[in-house]
Amino acid sequence: MTTPASGSGRPSATHLPSSFLPGLLCAALLACALPAAAADPQDPLTVGPQLSILIDPPRATDASPHELSFASTSGVLHLLSDLPTLETAGASGAPKREGRIRGLLNKALTLLGTPYRWGGSTPESGFDCSGLVGYVYRTELGVELPRISRDMAQVGELIRDRAELQEGDLVFFSRRGRNVDHVGLYIGEGRFVHSPRTGKNVEIATLESGYWAQKFMKGRRVAQI
Repeated sequence: MTTPASGSGRPSATHLPSSFLPGLLCAALLACALPAAAADPQDPLTVGPQLSILIDPPRATDASPHELSFASTSGVLHLLSDLPTLETAGASGAPKREGRIRGLLNKALTLLGTPYRWGGSTPESGFDCSGLVGYVYRTELGVELPRISRDMAQVGELIRDRAELQEGDLVFFSRRGRNVDHVGLYIGEGRFVHSPRTGKNVEIATLESGYWAQKFMKGRRVAQI
């Protein structure tokens, strides 16, 4: 407690430890700004026109990640914290889609060398062309595609120009005429994985030249990726 100074009638100044000063400064600033906060209840990060709270991105520091420090610049209070940066609500879903496609391609590549078998749709039984593509989409993404290549060719977004193909797209061929009778999974750089025919195994082929380049008809981009 303070004691009155002799003859003054007023208490003398109280000597407080220096560690109390930051807290007192913050309390004073907040007390001044609280009346303005009620005017803008929709913005939880703005206390008032004289006082804004800003969260800085992570910084290299020796302080504990739970320590907060205050600094005032031109009447603006900055809340400095070593909290991790959070994704905004409007962040793009591109990274998630890229991860799904990468998983799809990796699954297909693990099946290289599996024998062709007409009507086959599992690694144990072997694969025909549509059985291979359907198995990869079903087990990796949970997407059920039609069983035969002709019906698969009606699913998703049509890609006519092979230069517009992207990883994960379905690629379709006609070996015997104008109708689709073969399908593969595009893996980028003009290549695709497929199960070609009896006596062959699941392999990587090219769209750039040769037999399959001549037989290519179109691509399809499955919307569920």
